[in-house]
Amino acid sequence: MYNANKPTASELPSTRKLLKSTGIAVVVAAGLLVTIVMPAEYGVDPTRVGSVFGLTEMGRIKVSLAAEAQAEEAAAATAAVPASSPETAPTALTPATPVPGNPVPGTPAAPVAAPAEAATQAGVRSDRTVLTLAADQGAEIKLVMQEGATVRFTWSSSGGRVNYDTHADRPGLSYHGYNKGSAERLEGELTAAFTGSHGWFWRNRTGEPMTITLITEGAYSEVKRVV
Repeated sequence: MYNANKPTASELPSTRKLLKSTGIAVVVAAGLLVTIVMPAEYGVDPTRVGSVFGLTEMGRIKVSLAAEAQAEEAAAATAAVPASSPETAPTALTPATPVPGNPVPGTPAAPVAAPAEAATQAGVRSDRTVLTLAADQGAEIKLVMQEGATVRFTWSSSGGRVNYDTHADRPGLSYHGYNKGSAERLEGELTAAFTGSHGWFWRNRTGEPMTITLITEGAYSEVKRVV
């Protein structure tokens, strides 16, 4: 049975109307791409609209974290064979031996000798470590911990938000992630998922020098700067 309500040619939209509607859709899509998608996903904001709504910063963080994740994956692939070797595993875990009272050689750390000595007798220690990062520089601090050990930590940046990655490693495992993001200050509790090195990597993307101050207290035997 034929459709009795079939529209006539005069009722159909003209070619001009279709082209006009298509043009409007293209303009709207391009506007959304430039003002929302590009700032939020890639940190590119030619119209400055994304900066008003905080989208540009979010996009830059995404791009930065993606780049750092790729770099970490490449480093993990390179270090996979040495990490599994019994001869090289201890070296990977202890690239530097800290001096008691100043656990991060080559950096302006402020030791807390008396509290640390008292805490060590009870199986707990505390340290305050200070790092200075130039523009685009990264640094990593690790604590040597036993599986299940817990550390209370607080770190803060003097120059605004900084990218961070909290992770761990051990012989045979070059990367175990806890969390990552961008912040100016963070505090919390870190529980070791296994016996190994656990800590933080920071990357200064502000374009200006900044200082990172890390305060730790808990069950760990060593503080070391890896990068």
